[in-house]
Amino acid sequence: MLKRRKLGSQGLEVSEIGLGCMGMSFAYGTPDDAESLKTVDLALERGCNFLDTAEIYGPYHNEELLGGFLKGRRDKVTLATKFGFAIEDGKRVGLDSHPARIRKAVEGSLKRLGTDHIDLLYQHRVDPDVPMEDVAGTVKELIDEGKVLYFGLSEAGAEAIERAQSEQAISALQSEYSVWERNLEDEIIPLIRSLGIGLVPFSPLGRGFLTGTAKRAEEYPESDYRSFSDPRLQGENFDANMHIAGVVKSIAEAKGHSPAQVALAWLLAKGDDVVPIPGTKRRKYLEDNLGAAEVSLAAEEMAQLDGAIGEGVAGERYTRENLATVNR
Repeated sequence: MLKRRKLGSQGLEVSEIGLGCMGMSFAYGTPDDAESLKTVDLALERGCNFLDTAEIYGPYHNEELLGGFLKGRRDKVTLATKFGFAIEDGKRVGLDSHPARIRKAVEGSLKRLGTDHIDLLYQHRVDPDVPMEDVAGTVKELIDEGKVLYFGLSEAGAEAIERAQSEQAISALQSEYSVWERNLEDEIIPLIRSLGIGLVPFSPLGRGFLTGTAKRAEEYPESDYRSFSDPRLQGENFDANMHIAGVVKSIAEAKGHSPAQVALAWLLAKGDDVVPIPGTKRRKYLEDNLGAAEVSLAAEEMAQLDGAIGEGVAGERYTRENLATVNR
């Protein structure tokens, strides 16, 4: 059974590893609702009850999928969802965190999820057209109304974090962080720790790259996000980055664990305020991921993983369009 970790200082406690549910509806090939629901069921059985979704995943399908599953067992999970994208005709059409849009998004999420409250509500991306004080103030009102319990941000920069924090205490920052993605280390992690904010790393396995199972972008079907949206997997970048996965694999083989378990154990060892949310829609990968909680890394192994990126990673982590939505 997984242990619990605290996110922030407002009382939020979650399983030490969460489950990213995006791939059950979006980005990673054709969805399989039946297998996805079996995966969520197994997660709860194993004590992994921190579920991460968003209205944009589908859009809407992911929340609806979880909402159906959670009937009669809502009290067994900690549920995180997100607002922040404008959606028209089932497509993402920019950012929108105006107060009225936040309220509309929350009401929609509550209905789809079949619940009267959201445990952790994130702003999915910072909206440059809406002051962070207005965003945080609106979430504060929703907390006062009992519709939301805790507030989080995703891919937010230092100024946005500080401005939001001045209006409503933040429990968690969700951002990409892994053995091959370190953009948070110089400024963001020291800041959120000084403010008592927890860290929820998404893509902790580098979209499969760190497990050794990833392919070149060109080899994925068009229905897979990795075929077009991660330059690190494209062409020469893929080859240049293979040494990083090699370090993870070498340590994993020496310890008798999987590369996924080692990559996640590295994150878990970064602090008790870190809760990775590896995403999967398949039970076999879930079982593997949760095994990371039993892996202990020696100081030398941590140092090897810290240094795995060498002089850097080849390629940006997003396309130019998606990188523009990152507030950093």
